[in-house]
Amino acid sequence: MIPYRDTIPCLNTPWVTWSLIVLNFGIFLLTWILPEKAMMQLFYFYGLVPARFASAEWAAWAGLPPNDYAPFVTHMFLHGSWLHVIFNMWMLWIFGDNVEDRMGALRFIAFYLFCGLVAGGLQMLANPEATAPVVGASGALAGIMGAYYFMYPYARIVIWVFFLPLFFEVPAIAFLGVWVIIQLYKATNGLGGGGGVADVAWWGHLGGFIAGMLFYRLFLLPGRGSPPGFDASQLHPQ
Repeated sequence: MIPYRDTIPCLNTPWVTWSLIVLNFGIFLLTWILPEKAMMQLFYFYGLVPARFASAEWAAWAGLPPNDYAPFVTHMFLHGSWLHVIFNMWMLWIFGDNVEDRMGALRFIAFYLFCGLVAGGLQMLANPEATAPVVGASGALAGIMGAYYFMYPYARIVIWVFFLPLFFEVPAIAFLGVWVIIQLYKATNGLGGGGGVADVAWWGHLGGFIAGMLFYRLFLLPGRGSPPGFDASQLHPQ
């Protein structure tokens, strides 16, 4: 079962959400056409490798500058496979437009990067000796989902039963709540690859979600209201 769409209309064109989707797909295509060795070198230089910052000796051995912190941002725009980038961008398509609607373009991109930075930081703290590069937008995306969880808890998420013409609706608070439980289970059971490209960073997902739900109010744009037909008192339950 996968989320198909939500039921909340947008009041404003989500230019940043659309641009992020195009940018991520464009970068993925550019990396995908590289020879495998060149692609892995790019992932190690621009992906987030925890051991690079935790161990200067390992960073020197691997030929990675330990004081270059650009990967905390650049790792958000790299993806390890077609499935990885498609799923992330699909979730961004579902949840990003409504969050951008309430934040505006500039605040939304700042929020996106902030959540991605927090996610990368927690993933690094959780497994500082990892030598596999962490790549993907899922930490920043988790922050958007965390904001959505509190902004639109009673919105409906349309779920598609994969390979079957079956659709049903669930409340966003239920769908995202189950998603968080799954991330917590995976993180606490030590799941996540040790070698290759670490495109599933469970602690990063949790870090991004927590950052999103705790700080989203700081990024809301004054004057940006809720879509027509929604009770504002329900969108921000106390």
